[in-house]
Amino acid sequence: MIKAPWIDKGECISCGLCVDNVPEVFRFDDENKAECYDPNGASEDDIQSGAIDVCPVSCITWNTEPDYLRSFA
Repeated sequence: MIKAPWIDKGECISCGLCVDNVPEVFRFDDENKAECYDPNGASEDDIQSGAIDVCPVSCITWNTEPDYLRSFA
């Protein structure tokens, strides 16, 4: 994995678009904020168009930091 979606939870408004559009990748955490739980659950194109491009507050981006990527191993 070279990159994975990352959500800035401080900016997330819990609208649910990412969770509804790409439920194989996103879910709500215990604080009702979106989180990525399986970055391999959908294609990069589906994540981009179904979550990143439609987020009303633009809080979802691609993260390439090795420590973040290892958190899914």
